[in-house]
Amino acid sequence: MKRKTLDLIVGLGLVVLAGLLLVAGIVLTSNANFANNYVKDQLGQQQITFKTADTLTAEEKKSACLVEYAGQPLNSGKQAECYANEFIGLHLKSIAGGKTYAQLGDVQTELKAKLADAQKSGDTAAVADVQKQLTDTNAARETVFKGETLRGLLLTSYGFSEFGAKAGQAALVAYLAAGLLFLLGAAGLVHAARTPGSAGFAVPKSAAPARVNA
Repeated sequence: MKRKTLDLIVGLGLVVLAGLLLVAGIVLTSNANFANNYVKDQLGQQQITFKTADTLTAEEKKSACLVEYAGQPLNSGKQAECYANEFIGLHLKSIAGGKTYAQLGDVQTELKAKLADAQKSGDTAAVADVQKQLTDTNAARETVFKGETLRGLLLTSYGFSEFGAKAGQAALVAYLAAGLLFLLGAAGLVHAARTPGSAGFAVPKSAAPARVNA
């Protein structure tokens, strides 16, 4: 194969590959921008603002991110993660001994059974006591449900923002690789232009003539 032909094939191949990586980078950048803008718009609609530094409790001040974002509106994935885990998560632990929505459902079932037994026995004091426990449990479960739902939505937004961040990083790698391949391809095409058409590739050297002994 002629050296000029090989240089043209390799050079054009690298340039084409660089073009494909450039297109991939543009697509990834578009996806990253969409993810970031979508998360920001959705979180902005919630109108959530972090507590100001002077209103944070001693327990809340132990969280570095709550102190960092104090007084700021919540509009980014990292802020959503902080608010979900460090603020909502902290306060959910203080409700009903940290029981989850599902666990409080079991407590409700037990209390309803106890209430039915107390009503059958005619013990007015026991009925009133169990009814109060059931009312408190119902209220706690409703609060936990709202808290867990909001926490889940915020963490979903955080996860979506992380996909956007990864897409942005992949786009940067694609751009760098595209630039490198384009330079290598361009160098190959320049070399092809300077190489004589008759030059061969990896042409073996002619064998040296055998010595004739006198």
